[in-house]
Order: sequence, then structure tokens, then C-alpha cells
Amino acid sequence: MNETPVQERRVRIANRMGMHARPAAAFVKLAGRFKSEIVLARDGLEVNGKSIMGVLMLAAEQGAELTIRGEGPDSEEALEALGDLVEDGFGEAGEEP
Repeated sequence: MNETPVQERRVRIANRMGMHARPAAAFVKLAGRFKSEIVLARDGLEVNGKSIMGVLMLAAEQGAELTIRGEGPDSEEALEALGDLVEDGFGEAGEEP
């Protein structure tokens, strides 16, 4: 049996504008670099972390808690990179509108 354990990381949205189109696109682009299946969840709603529409459906505002799950050969690396991206505010945490 060659099953890969599911990795999980909880993160909080740091940037003031939440996960709008630009941060969602950055998340999906980064998730797409990994072979593992990536799931993003909020309040019981689970979406494909490689789908821009799915990620936007979460409507995650500043302070929202998300769970990132990965299953596959590079899931640990994926969760580290994706979690850091979210927690670093997608590079726009200190930006003013």
C-alpha cells in the first residue's frame, strides 16, 4: 500500500482586503506548482485549492481562518509554501487601498 498521509495547516488571512482576486490568483498559481491535491476549507466549505473560482467562493476576509490540506508526494512542501504565502499577507499586508 502506497498511501500518502494527508497534511494539514491552519492559517489566518492577514491582508486587509482579504482573499480577493489577486491573492486568490497567487494562491492558485503556487498550488499549481505542486503535484499534490490541495484543498482549502473555511467553515465547512471545501474547495479545490487549484481552482480560482473555488478559492474566491470562500470569500475569506481579513482574520478568517482557513485550513489547507494536501495529499500527495510533495504535500508537506506545498503546505509550507502556501501557508507562508497566506500568513505573509500575499505580499500586500501593509498596503493601503
